[in-house]
Amino acid sequence: QVQLVECGGTLVQPGGNLTLSCAHSDLPFSTSYAIFWYRQTPGKGRELVASMHKHDRATQYADSVKGRFTISGDSAKNLAYLRMSYLEPEDTGVYYCNAAGPVIGSGLTDYWGRGTQVTVSS
Repeated sequence: QVQLVECGGTLVQPGGNLTLSCAHSDLPFSTSYAIFWYRQTPGKGRELVASMHKHDRATQYADSVKGRFTISGDSAKNLAYLRMSYLEPEDTGVYYCNAAGPVIGSGLTDYWGRGTQVTVSS
C-alpha cells in the first residue's frame, strides 16, 4: 500500500521560514513520475503550489510562491521537501504531498498524503 506522510507544519511568524517533508513508501510507477505539493487555504479550493518531475528534476511553481518556495527530493530516501521562505499570512493552509505517474494496469494514478497544517501569524 502506497503511503505518503507529510510533516513539518507548525505556527510560524510572517517573514519566517519552514521546510515541509513528505516521506513516501516505494512508488509503483512504471516510468517517470512527478511529486506535487498542494495547499488548501480557508475560503479557497486546493491549489497547486509546486511540482517536480523526477526524470529531469524540472520544477514549476505557482506565481504566488515563485521565488519563495523550493521543491526538492531525495529519491534514495523516499523523501520530498518543500522549503518555504518569507512566509505570508496568505500561505496559511493545509499542505498536501501528492505523487502521480503511470501504473501498469491502472494508467495514470496518484496518491495523497493526509496533509500538514501551516499557520503564518504573529
